[in-house]
Amino acid sequence: MSTIRFQALSEASNRKPVKFEESDRKSSLFGSNVFNDKAMKQYLTSDAYKAVKGAILHGTKIDRKIADYIAMGMKEWSLAKGVTHYTHWFQPLTGTTAEKHDAFFETSYDGSDPVEKFGGAQLVQQEPDASSFPNGGIRNTFEARGYTAWDPTSPAFIYGTTLCIPTIFISYTGEALDNKIPLLRALSAMDEAATEVCKYFDKNVKKVTATLGWEQEYFLIDKSLANSRPDLMMTGRTLLGHTSAKGQQLDDHYFGSIPSRALTFMRDLEQECMLLGIPVKTRHNEVAPNQFELAPIFEETNLAVDHNCLLMDVMGKVAERHDFKVLLHEKPFKGVNGSGKHNNWSLATDTGVNLLSPSKTPMSNLQFLTFFVNTIKAVNDYEELLRASIATASNDHRLGANEAPPAIISVFIGEQLTKVLAELEGVTAGKLSPEEKTDLKLNVVGKIPDVLLDNTDRNRTSPFAFTGNKFEFRAVGSSANCSNAMTTLNAIVAKQLKDFKIEVDALIEEKDMKKDDAIFNVIREYIKQSKKILFEGDGYSEAWANEAAKRGLSNFKTTPEALKARASKKALDLFAELGIMNHVEVEARYEIELEEYTKKIQIEGRVLGDISKNHVIPTAIRYQNTLIENVKGLKDIFGSDYENVAKEQILLIKEISGHIEGINSKVALMTNERKVANNLADAQEMAEAYCNKVKPYFEEIRNHCDKLELLVDNELWTLTKYRELLFTK
Repeated sequence: MSTIRFQALSEASNRKPVKFEESDRKSSLFGSNVFNDKAMKQYLTSDAYKAVKGAILHGTKIDRKIADYIAMGMKEWSLAKGVTHYTHWFQPLTGTTAEKHDAFFETSYDGSDPVEKFGGAQLVQQEPDASSFPNGGIRNTFEARGYTAWDPTSPAFIYGTTLCIPTIFISYTGEALDNKIPLLRALSAMDEAATEVCKYFDKNVKKVTATLGWEQEYFLIDKSLANSRPDLMMTGRTLLGHTSAKGQQLDDHYFGSIPSRALTFMRDLEQECMLLGIPVKTRHNEVAPNQFELAPIFEETNLAVDHNCLLMDVMGKVAERHDFKVLLHEKPFKGVNGSGKHNNWSLATDTGVNLLSPSKTPMSNLQFLTFFVNTIKAVNDYEELLRASIATASNDHRLGANEAPPAIISVFIGEQLTKVLAELEGVTAGKLSPEEKTDLKLNVVGKIPDVLLDNTDRNRTSPFAFTGNKFEFRAVGSSANCSNAMTTLNAIVAKQLKDFKIEVDALIEEKDMKKDDAIFNVIREYIKQSKKILFEGDGYSEAWANEAAKRGLSNFKTTPEALKARASKKALDLFAELGIMNHVEVEARYEIELEEYTKKIQIEGRVLGDISKNHVIPTAIRYQNTLIENVKGLKDIFGSDYENVAKEQILLIKEISGHIEGINSKVALMTNERKVANNLADAQEMAEAYCNKVKPYFEEIRNHCDKLELLVDNELWTLTKYRELLFTK
């Protein structure tokens, strides 16, 4: 078996960068395979073009007759680019994307007169099987009907020879079966709430758009080496493996020179992204060996989420061309940093203003403070739900592991803005005097741009940090669909902005306050109410965990704990009030996420049992037998004195036997706990059993296996080692 490992090492060591040349400048390539504004103007009638733009900008419905013209133009554009098939591209509750390809091809009833056909009906709606995807009990197997429906706000694109049409996925009875519908509803709620608040400051604002800039971290491992590890192939992470003597302790990989093969992969990936309209801009080495990051320019959130989902798929396909395996798991290797996907979030008006960016005028800065403080208040009030939005089995390995934000949700705003909020907290209750209002506008609000100019510090330990003109939600996992976190974040801020407007309007109408006085009064109270969520120190420290407990903040270290907030009355009421999800849709997602957690731990347990018993133990016994033969030979030579001569070998034989016994006994105990857990009917109880009863054996089994890796002859060890996985370039 060890020949597989050494064959993989030989293949990986002899690889050369794949030849690749950019076909054109990025600016020329960008969006070439996207049915964007330029393509629509060329291939659509004026009425069809106006209909699509109306749907994008104002959410107006598209008439079915017009849809036929849009489909015709889309088909002609696609055929001109060599496309043969089309698919409704959607995001079911699997965490990945889904597609079913149909040809632009039909014949008459007798098989004659073949023609390329694609009409409005095919564009607008298809009917995939809804029971074969996770649905949390919404659909029964015998009630399989579900629909995909075109989302015109996210442009169609060509990948390979297929036209991909972004769609929502909905059940026959109307419930959302995907990640896109709740996100679109949350973004709509945010638009409505934020626009109303913006009118306090600028009556010309007609629309507010939530923007997102994700940062995708990932590992690149040679394909042959990855294929030699059953755990990597089956679970996305190494379930065992002793840490390499050299890891990331020298900090020599971070921002270092990008290895040649990795750089060629990146260039190829970037070209694919340009063609697909994904505006990737940044690439660099990350902290851990063979870990990298790419990041795009900010986009509207729905489009940004689609682009990230598409990117994760494209990364795997491009990696295949370069003999790489992309690892998106949050913690594929023990002892080195895992991967995240920082979600940089902000709000922009249709007048071109970033609502989380200070300006030069006091009025603009009061607007900034309004959205800034309301966001903090939203996180304060819904920190448990925000934590639940990033809870997965894989992200549990990363959160709080002294490399990523802790499981405690807190907000970092920096020393200078903390002082600004402290001054605002001292605002007089009720109507402000002219002197106080002048002092506030000139000396507090007016100076915010100058304050932020020098406030460039960042807190890498904060899960939710303000970074100058945006909030960075750092706790999102690298393999996650951003939609869950973004749906929750936009929902809680939309709810908060609605409540804010109600309170401000009440002070204006009932207390006869001036608008600015009312805003300052409400902001002051929000600052007081949100102090517990603000933290500027080391989020990794035990002192912070103790302090957070005193403040009453949650510290859910595992997914089963965290997910309870998902189906709480508070969450159900929030999503129902904003029209984002009804109770059935929320509870279905809660069930699905618990089930996904359970299945992932179940799979890992099975794979670990298989590897430890069918790879590690046989290898250890093979080496032990060699040692036994050595001892027998020494006995033949030295007679009764052999025990002194073979002392170390005998101790090694005993040590190996101890670890073999440890593996066998722990795997048996783990398997029994798995059987007990499988008999539990309640999804929450089953997830907790896997978390608390099954998963603890993983580390115990791993410790025995990793000790054997150090004891057994390197030539016999069958599993590719960490030093080979992490340092083969």
